[in-house]
Amino acid sequence: MVRQFRSGILITAAWVALSGIVAAETIDRVLAVVAGQVILLSDVTAARDLGLQTADGAADPVRAVLVKLIDRELVLAEVDRYAPPEPDAAAVARGVEALRARFPSRQAFDATLEKSGIDENHVRETVRQDLRVAAYLEQRFATAGDRRTQLITDWMSGLRRRGDVIDLYLTR
Repeated sequence: MVRQFRSGILITAAWVALSGIVAAETIDRVLAVVAGQVILLSDVTAARDLGLQTADGAADPVRAVLVKLIDRELVLAEVDRYAPPEPDAAAVARGVEALRARFPSRQAFDATLEKSGIDENHVRETVRQDLRVAAYLEQRFATAGDRRTQLITDWMSGLRRRGDVIDLYLTR
C-alpha cells in the first residue's frame, strides 16, 4: 500500500511537471529559412511594430508579414549577388530618422525596440539593406510606370520559384 501511494505521488508529480511544460509560453520560434537566413516570430513582430512591413488587413497578419519578409530575403540574396553601391551614411541616417519619426516620442520608439528585442544598429542595418534593394531595383528596372511594376512582379515570381525557402509557419 505504501508502494502504491509513492507511485501515485510520483505519477502525479510527473503529470504536474509535464503539464507545466506543455503550457509554457512560446517566446520565439523559427517561421522560415530563406537562402540560409532564419526568420523568427520576433522578426515578424518587430517588422510589424516598427512599421517596416504591414499586414494590409489580412486575416492572418503573421502570415502576411512573413510572406513579405520571405520575399525581402529572396531579394536581398539577389542584391548581394550583384552588389549595388553602398548607400551613403547620410541616407541611412535619414531613413532611421524617418522611421523614428513615426512614433510619438523617442521613448515610444525605444520601447518598441526593446519589446522586439532589437537595437538601433539592427534598424540601421535594415534601412541600409532597404536602400540597397531600392538602388538595385532602380538600376535593374529603369523603365517607368506599369511596365516596371509588371517586370518587378515577374522577377519576384521567378525568385519565389527558384528560391531556397523552407516555410515552417502553420496557422493554428
